[in-house]
Amino acid sequence: MTRKTLVLAILVLAVAAFAAGTWYVSRPITVAKAVPIAREKGEALTRSHSPILGPAEAPVTIVEFFDPACEACRAFYPIVKDIMAEHGASVRVVLRYTPLHGEVSEQAVRILEAARMQGVFEPVLEALLREQPQWARHGASGDLGLLLQIAATAGLDAEAARTQILSPSTVGILNRDRADVKTAGVRGTPTFFVNGRRLDPFGEAELRALVAEEVAASGS
Repeated sequence: MTRKTLVLAILVLAVAAFAAGTWYVSRPITVAKAVPIAREKGEALTRSHSPILGPAEAPVTIVEFFDPACEACRAFYPIVKDIMAEHGASVRVVLRYTPLHGEVSEQAVRILEAARMQGVFEPVLEALLREQPQWARHGASGDLGLLLQIAATAGLDAEAARTQILSPSTVGILNRDRADVKTAGVRGTPTFFVNGRRLDPFGEAELRALVAEEVAASGS
């Protein structure tokens, strides 16, 4: 190969490389589409045993993974209730047990499950949240007697509850919810999903906006 031929070959390669680089920089960028929640995660959001607040057939479902010992869950409870009141029959809330605060959380969850069996879930939930600073102190190991005493003021049959909290059905529900917490990728409480859409970023205004969007989309 002559020197002239070699120089021409180098020039051709340089032009080709420049053209390829220009195309790479200016090529159209493909925007990723939003991916719906995976089927297995969607199935982990609600279960037939989960407590429901509001109309069972509401078109918009807020799923809250909550821990009764969680201060943020306590703070968000009146917010969630206000959202339900604002949208009436259009919104329901499904609560999923997420006892991340250790033994004290699990004791409270067991009592809530006994309350669900007895048909007094919501008043007992509100009593436990109201008195949360009393029984959910840092380092608390779970004073069953105190929790039962608080729940009894809201209508719980404490003696019946002592048996119900140890029943195989209660243990099975706790195990099922723990598995669903892991499947859904929940690492903190409260974590919200609205009609399968995870609330992200997290916040009161964001939750209100997402619920309003879903209510509007439902046509209700």
